Amino acid sequence: MSKYKMIAPAVPNVPWQEKPEGLKGAPVWRYTENPIIGRNPVEGVARIFNSAVMPYGDGFIGVFRGEQTNGIPYIYLGRSNDAIHWEFDKEKIHFVDQNGKEFMPVYAYDPRLVKIEDTYYIIWCQDFYGASIGLAKTTDFKTFVRLENPFIPFNRNAVLFPRKINGNYVMLSRPSDSGHTPFGDIFLSESPDMTYWGKHRHVMGKGSEWWESVKIGGGAAPIETSEGWLLFYHGVSGTCNGFVYSIGGAILDIDNPSVVKYRCETFLLTPEEWYEERGFVPNVCFPCATIHDPESGKIAIYYGAADSYVGLAFTKLDEIIDYIKEHSVVTESDTEIGIR
Repeated sequence: MSKYKMIAPAVPNVPWQEKPEGLKGAPVWRYTENPIIGRNPVEGVARIFNSAVMPYGDGFIGVFRGEQTNGIPYIYLGRSNDAIHWEFDKEKIHFVDQNGKEFMPVYAYDPRLVKIEDTYYIIWCQDFYGASIGLAKTTDFKTFVRLENPFIPFNRNAVLFPRKINGNYVMLSRPSDSGHTPFGDIFLSESPDMTYWGKHRHVMGKGSEWWESVKIGGGAAPIETSEGWLLFYHGVSGTCNGFVYSIGGAILDIDNPSVVKYRCETFLLTPEEWYEERGFVPNVCFPCATIHDPESGKIAIYYGAADSYVGLAFTKLDEIIDYIKEHSVVTESDTEIGIR
């Protein structure tokens, strides 16, 4: 009998591999066949990483950061029967405006994919006279309609909650600057219509722990549970040899998610395997999506590895919530409502 409840549609075919014996540290383990997406996955694309997937029909669908061989990133559509082996469209996703006219971003990277009611939303990073958030919707993965830019520059790492909260859409984001962000806290914004965004709240800041001491940013779409919103996010540390990106975990209040109930002091996953340590940008574990099943409590975490590959890791709901609670350290700025 599960200790905690996950509120989400059942996914009986969630990808899964059992926990290895003798696992130490956090209850998160890697798929032994990682990386699940290697280099040069489709003609004209050198690398796919930092991508988001979800159940669709009898299988799975995803939006993928495809780094083209000319160096410009765009979003590609992929499909899979098992969420491990993927086939990609040769052409990047074609975005149109509300009137059906072509409306392509200059570039697009680090997409997230979230279903709210009957609509799928893609959120990504783009150029809007500076780094900013792009937003589009689809109901059939054939027509992709770009919406108004939710925020002015500079901003990155946006992800929607999978349902409205108190009647509004809710989005996490990480305001930044024109460089590589020498600061970075997670904020929350609300919208009644996906056009006008406000009620901005501070959620949580970078931590004092080494692994998230430079900046943090939203990762996978939050998972609704009986304990609150389970959030997998990334934390960044600085070393004499550059940044290191690790995966962290927190639980936000279910009705007021600017309030952090629990925040894990230790990382859940940090670069240790060759495909995480060695690549175009070394030492990166960057979470972008989960596939999860409330019946079994299984959670599959998809993450970008070294800006070169896609990795897959696993955990169980009861174990990860217990671990986050047991290792939780929160500050006043975490637990306040986020207004000053």
